[in-house]
Amino acid sequence: MKFVYSDGGRSKYYKAKNVGDCVCRAIANATGEDYKKLYDELNDRCKNTRLPKKRRTKSSSARSGVYKKTFKKMLEEYGWKWTPTMLVGKGCKVHLNEYELPGGTLIVEVSKHMTCVKDGVLYDTYDCSRDGSRCVYGYWTKK
Repeated sequence: MKFVYSDGGRSKYYKAKNVGDCVCRAIANATGEDYKKLYDELNDRCKNTRLPKKRRTKSSSARSGVYKKTFKKMLEEYGWKWTPTMLVGKGCKVHLNEYELPGGTLIVEVSKHMTCVKDGVLYDTYDCSRDGSRCVYGYWTKK
């Protein structure tokens, strides 16, 4: 899979390179929206997301990681549709490579990470494909 380095526009606003902002980056790369606008919106949503008691001690933020409940609601409101590719007990059926993913713009969820794939090209700050062997949990497509 071809890889293109893209921080989603983070470098226009922040100097840090090693941060856990993959949700914000993936959405910015897929939508073309301004990184800072998405960053601020995600942080506002993180503050207003009610979490189960066992998770209330851990904070969620656009910089250090966003809980699935938060970004799922946001993407649905933006008009994106979830397609699961891995079901419980079924094993990995789709991998992060251009031959197993559909064309178009995708926001892809893999283990502990989210990234953007546009027409078989990976846009991220590093090549997270593991040479095309990384299992895809599912992906978001624009309705």
